[in-house]
Amino acid sequence: MSYSPLILNLIQALSAMPGIGKKSAQRIAFYLLEKDREGAQTLSMSLSQAVLKIKNCQECRMLTDDDLCVICSSGSRDESTICIVESPSDVMAIEDATGFKGKYFILMGHLSPIDGIGPEELGLSKLEDKLTKGSISELIIATNSTVEGDATAHLISGIAAKHHISCSRIAHGIPLGGELEYVDGGTISHAFFGRRKME
Repeated sequence: MSYSPLILNLIQALSAMPGIGKKSAQRIAFYLLEKDREGAQTLSMSLSQAVLKIKNCQECRMLTDDDLCVICSSGSRDESTICIVESPSDVMAIEDATGFKGKYFILMGHLSPIDGIGPEELGLSKLEDKLTKGSISELIIATNSTVEGDATAHLISGIAAKHHISCSRIAHGIPLGGELEYVDGGTISHAFFGRRKME
């Protein structure tokens, strides 16, 4: 049986999301159309507004609708300590699992020469500018425990050493190959507080 082009487009759009296959996309599409059109309208408007208004924080690169995100604009955060993560969802994972009171820098990815992602795409020149100002005393690297995450951490530790800034990496309580947003809070907390110096 063939669906109408509008339904096919909806299923295709939903299946483009991570973790949602064709069958799941089909179930979601039919649920919204059959049982929750009001919810579908709300979802549509929220997504449309987010796409139009969300941008990167000028300081840390977090996703926000203001020039500065909530964390960067807070006067109660420790500006001398920066935690470096790969994605905005990693910030949320650390915020939920730890009592970290410093600030963040979001790479929006990791080194991947095959995909054309190098230091410039990760904003490392912006990070180095921050380090040059001299107000930062510690970098905590919380990249994922993957080959790419390790390579990214190694590069950042070299930049920190050049500026004589203390640099540590969260402990490997995170499973090898794991990503922060999928790890439970207890494991993240253990890894975060068990971080070690990078040589």
